[in-house]
Amino acid sequence: MIPKPVVNKAQYTEAEAAAQLGVSVDDLRNLIRRHIVVDEVDATNVPMTTFQPSDLLVLRLLSKSSLSQVA
Repeated sequence: MIPKPVVNKAQYTEAEAAAQLGVSVDDLRNLIRRHIVVDEVDATNVPMTTFQPSDLLVLRLLSKSSLSQVA
């Protein structure tokens, strides 16, 4: 099931971003740790953040790429 996009939203919380991507918050965090945060020290200290629509686009592409590598 593809989540329905939220219209006219400038920022998303972590939970909203995960919902838009159709993944759990833990999966979102793992995706960020694997593909965006490159320093292991930083990976354990990822702060709560907000996401912009362009961030969701990149994360959606990364999540689809990760899923296709598993299959």
